[in-house]
Amino acid sequence: MNTNNITNDFKSGFVAIIGAPNVGKSTFLNRVLKTKISITSRKPQTTRNRILGILHTSLSQIVFIDTPGIHEAKSVLNERIVDTAISAIADVDIILLMTDVSESGLISENVILKQLENQNKPIVLALNKIDLVKKNSLLGHISTWEKKCAFNFIIPICAKTGDNVDKLVENMESLLPQGPPLFPEEDLTDVSERFIVSEMIREKVFRLTGKEIPYSTAVTIESFTEKKKEKRVVIHATIHVERESQKGIIIGKNGSKLKRIGQDARKEIEALLNAGVFLKLFVRVQKNWGKDTKALERFGY
Repeated sequence: MNTNNITNDFKSGFVAIIGAPNVGKSTFLNRVLKTKISITSRKPQTTRNRILGILHTSLSQIVFIDTPGIHEAKSVLNERIVDTAISAIADVDIILLMTDVSESGLISENVILKQLENQNKPIVLALNKIDLVKKNSLLGHISTWEKKCAFNFIIPICAKTGDNVDKLVENMESLLPQGPPLFPEEDLTDVSERFIVSEMIREKVFRLTGKEIPYSTAVTIESFTEKKKEKRVVIHATIHVERESQKGIIIGKNGSKLKRIGQDARKEIEALLNAGVFLKLFVRVQKNWGKDTKALERFGY
């Protein structure tokens, strides 16, 4: 984007993507950017941090903030996760509330709607996962939501397939304030490659383990070394768990589970970095880190 060609009609601003856990916020952001910067899984509460993604168009620059799912928190970690999501509402120009149209009556959504009361800014509703419901039921869903909040737009979409995503973006673009770009054209996010790598590893833990294991893990990057002559990146990362029994599950029989996590993560990391990757994973027990405020801060929560 050549800033010399930007007209007075150019628009820019921040959009917070909020919603209950597992409604497709991260899938939507990755779809819009055509690049994976935010991890996804079928398990709720996969996203723990605010992830910023920047969409550049000829008419605007939309800075999306992908937030963790808002839910009734019952632990120190989850309280911090929810606070992260709610705090994003105050800092943006537009609020994009996303809901799973195939689910209804979520307690989390009542909590979210309460947060939207008296907000003096545009609010857009995306009814996601329309591929999971009959088309003739959408009018009923729209009517129900119209009674809950004065939305500027209500757009049914499918973030997974891309249906109506462009229409949603166009509607939000019309609500943006006029202003110059906020970030250089080459920027897609404000988070580091190291952070995205750690998230990709954590995503594989979410996808390849069950029960409480994903929620008891954190990932840190111990070293990240670029070997430019070899076009290779050497990464050492640690998967932190809360108990010895969890460590055994992560490693698996003869190291099989850890190997699979590493293989799946390495493929995505190579695509991200456009280079060969040597990934070495370690598993370390940090007892009850989810309740330890110092450990939470060390892990970035």
